[in-house]
Amino acid sequence: MLTRLRSLLSLWLAVLVAGAASMGGAAAAETARAVQAADGPIELRRGTVTTSVDGVTRTGPVELSYHWDRQHRGQPGLASFDLPFTLAAAPETPWGIFIPRVGNVFEVQLNGALLQVYGDLGVGNDADYAKAPIYVPVPGRLLKAGENNLQIRLRADSARRAGLSRVVVGPATPVRTELFESAYAWRFTGSVLLTAFSLVVGSIALALWLTQVDTGAVGRHRRDGIYFWAALAEFCWAIRVADGVIAEPPLPWVPWGVLMAACYAGWAASAMMFCYHLAGWARNSRLQWLRWPLAAVVAGTVAASALALHREQPVWLTGWLAIEIVVIGVFVGGFLVATVRRPNAEQMLVAIAALVTVAFGVRDWLVIRLSDAYGETTWVRYSSIFFGIALLLIVLRRFHAVSTQARGWVAALAERVAQRERELALTYAELEQVARDQARTHERERILRDMHDGVGSHISSAIRQLQSGQTSDEELLRTLRDSLDQLKLSIDSIHLPPGDVGALLAALRYRLEPRLAAAGIEFEWAVDEIGPVELLDAHAMRQLQFLLFEAISNVLQHAQANVLRIEADMQGDTVRLRVIDNGRGFDASQVPRALLERAGAIGAVLAVESRPGRTVVQLGFG
Repeated sequence: MLTRLRSLLSLWLAVLVAGAASMGGAAAAETARAVQAADGPIELRRGTVTTSVDGVTRTGPVELSYHWDRQHRGQPGLASFDLPFTLAAAPETPWGIFIPRVGNVFEVQLNGALLQVYGDLGVGNDADYAKAPIYVPVPGRLLKAGENNLQIRLRADSARRAGLSRVVVGPATPVRTELFESAYAWRFTGSVLLTAFSLVVGSIALALWLTQVDTGAVGRHRRDGIYFWAALAEFCWAIRVADGVIAEPPLPWVPWGVLMAACYAGWAASAMMFCYHLAGWARNSRLQWLRWPLAAVVAGTVAASALALHREQPVWLTGWLAIEIVVIGVFVGGFLVATVRRPNAEQMLVAIAALVTVAFGVRDWLVIRLSDAYGETTWVRYSSIFFGIALLLIVLRRFHAVSTQARGWVAALAERVAQRERELALTYAELEQVARDQARTHERERILRDMHDGVGSHISSAIRQLQSGQTSDEELLRTLRDSLDQLKLSIDSIHLPPGDVGALLAALRYRLEPRLAAAGIEFEWAVDEIGPVELLDAHAMRQLQFLLFEAISNVLQHAQANVLRIEADMQGDTVRLRVIDNGRGFDASQVPRALLERAGAIGAVLAVESRPGRTVVQLGFG
């Protein structure tokens, strides 16, 4: 862990040093370009200035850059800068003027000709064009050999960083492409990109705060505070940085200036609250008081900025910013100590970002608020990138940790499910074995019951016939044959598929046709193809089999017929079976009870008609 922390620290320091070197290199390169050979760009540093403050007009020499607030203690006024330069010959190509910073509103004249106007010099605290570098094209015809004069007239508003930086004039191509576009990219385009970056990171943090909800033991929904404060910090900073591209604010200057100061303080306080939650201090009741100095930073900034703007005395805001930097510095120091005592990668990343921010803030306060330098760009605007990157890395690390934990849970759950499946499979196998044992038991009971009701009753009848001594051998033989046929049919019923009426009829024909032939009865078979009947399970098939056997047995014993016909067909889903003989007939109102009971057991409709020469027993089911 310590090795990884050292690597991360080295990476952050390398990025910081590289960024500072690139900034310094860019500034040095611009200076070098500004003072190159006489036929190239010319840097205008000296001239005269005429100022008007509180009705007092003064004229004197000036050396750029000119920091209005430092020269006039933040009081508003007007100024006119005359910057002479000499050309050996009139240029034949267009030239251009590059002004790194000028404002707040101004106009540019060359040799008495008006080139460009930015804002209204007669209206104070309105637009502010000091936020972006300026490029003014110059037609070659306006320049002349010998003495030329560039005049810049401006209106300065209090506490808006008014003034004039050094000015560069020269051929349009190098001035525009090498100087202006680079400065424009750093200040204007950079502000746009930083605003977009802060909005994206803030939106991600807000989405995480809204969606990542933990439910405590008491059912209360808790959200992670680091995401809320990260979102608030990024949104505040997006508004603050966006001011760098808004020349005409949507609000009057005083409310707008207070809002920008409040966003700056809100960003700083929210970033520290981010650290507060990341360090776990929110869970420590003894550290709850740390929130109040941060709230005081925001409230004090609002009050100090309002006082400075109303009184037109920027010193109030400058002094308060010094206090704010001290408070934030102490807080960051405490966070750094806590990180060193219990190091982890997340806190180390944020600690480095916080240290860089404090360092940039101190530099900006010294250079922008105290020194006479004008035209410098604040560095602290770029520190939001470090916080954004730190937040994204924290999110990625947490997502990876949660994903790893979730995979572990899934694996454990899968193992438990597999164990349960094995247990269920074993239980199911045991239940299947019990079901098979019960099925065999029920089958044995059925066979025994069928033998008792069928074969047993016939044997009992034969015994009674023998005991009575009044029966003939033929009747006794018929009874015994019925018993044998019933036994064979009981055995056949074991193998009958449920619902297969055709197979049932075929087995019945196979068993009874030889007996019919031996009895001198002609057998007629008129059975069509019959589909499966879903309602006939194994029990119903046995009932149907014994019902048909009972009807045929009655023909053999009582009808004295010489023709027996079995018909079967299927109409729709209904099966119709008919047993027809040409015997002597019987009273159709006296239907044998056995036939009625078995027909009712399978839900069949039984119809019997009988007269001498034709008896029909008909079943309908399906």
